[in-house]
Amino acid sequence: MCGMRTVSAALGVALAVSLAVVPAASASQDDHCAGLGRLHVPAAELQLTACLDDLTTAGTTGTAYTDPADWAGLHPPGAVNPSGVPGIQIDGYFPDTSTTNTNHGWRHDSQFVIRLPDDWNGGLVVSGSPGVREQYANDFVISDWVLARGYAFAATDKGNTGLRFFEDGAQPGDAIAEWNDRVTQLTIAVRATLAQRYGHPPTTTLAAGLSNGGYLVRWQLENNPSLYDAGLDWEGVLWRSEGPNLLTFLPPSLRGYQRLAAGDPTGADQVIAAGFPAESSFLWPFHYQVYWDLTQRIYREELDPEFDGALTAGVPFCASGTPSCDADYDYFSRPEAVREAIDKIALTGRTGRPMITLHGTLDALLPISKDSDVYRGLIEAAGRGEAHRYYRIEGGNHVDGLYGLFPDRLRPILPCFHAALAAMEGWLAGTAPPPSATLPRPTSGDLVNTCSLAG
Repeated sequence: MCGMRTVSAALGVALAVSLAVVPAASASQDDHCAGLGRLHVPAAELQLTACLDDLTTAGTTGTAYTDPADWAGLHPPGAVNPSGVPGIQIDGYFPDTSTTNTNHGWRHDSQFVIRLPDDWNGGLVVSGSPGVREQYANDFVISDWVLARGYAFAATDKGNTGLRFFEDGAQPGDAIAEWNDRVTQLTIAVRATLAQRYGHPPTTTLAAGLSNGGYLVRWQLENNPSLYDAGLDWEGVLWRSEGPNLLTFLPPSLRGYQRLAAGDPTGADQVIAAGFPAESSFLWPFHYQVYWDLTQRIYREELDPEFDGALTAGVPFCASGTPSCDADYDYFSRPEAVREAIDKIALTGRTGRPMITLHGTLDALLPISKDSDVYRGLIEAAGRGEAHRYYRIEGGNHVDGLYGLFPDRLRPILPCFHAALAAMEGWLAGTAPPPSATLPRPTSGDLVNTCSLAG
């Protein structure tokens, strides 16, 4: 990981110079990909620039310009996306020393993708990937939609990827802290790139993201509000050194589920007490196998590597009572150094720009009562409630991919994210969105492609 604070400062200078010297460029459907050859992303170590007939996933799937494996499982079956957005795509990376991202055969982290539509509305949407995915993870759920509305789009892999992301950084918490720096770096660089392409920087810059990407939205609006006009937070992760956080609610959930799976029904009470609503119990088997155990181990390794000694990310699916088992992890008994690691990445609620948060009531990875309900309280306590709208999506899960298996019990959040984008546009233009509310799950209609924030 390089010295990101220095990089960001240097990029600020590059931005000022770029805005001063780059002449206006035409960018319309009649001037397809004008100026492609002179685009340079400030501070990029490598970039590849291409003129594409369609920047959306309808046009890029099957090419080197997206990776469907990166966005698999994030959207519900039956989602209908826009297409037919011509423009320029820039793929590349910033200087970095870690090598977990193998896209394009580069084996180099801090990879980014930038998409510049011919028909630009003057706006920019910047995003970081959810989970530990790579830079194309938001292509279907965010990029397609914002491109169709005329925005430029940029996304980063956050500087480290994959199930061993925690190996990056010198100290506990460094790998996650780098995520925030990489979003800042990309935002500054893309603003300069837009000035090169269109003749002026964006008039509106939005941060948007899902899960870890939603956390990045929250952090940017708290810490770098001058770079953005607003943010769209789709169930961002909440990090608080005093709790709640992943390391406080996942271990008791692991212990409770083990008891439940062994035939002890009181195990369900333990999972519920940890924060997961009883109504989400049909999702627990999948989330235990796919999310709970793995998430606990790799994020604990990032923030508290001393817990399991010489082991790396513990023992998968260990039974409670096994030495160094993450099911028995007790966050509040751990050394102060663990809380200091989380303080590097913690949220405060002091958001500096308008933000819309969406969170599903059946989220079976980040229980709503331990995450966005708490974050809303922090925002109100900080006196920023008027700048925030919070929509609790009844029946929403952490990702929409399971909707096809449980269409009678789940509700996709994707169309509500699209509605939130439109609502934010109105908010910035002077029309306030509907008040914060729990949005009931509709009993009929196309839940995959429609959503009203008015309930």
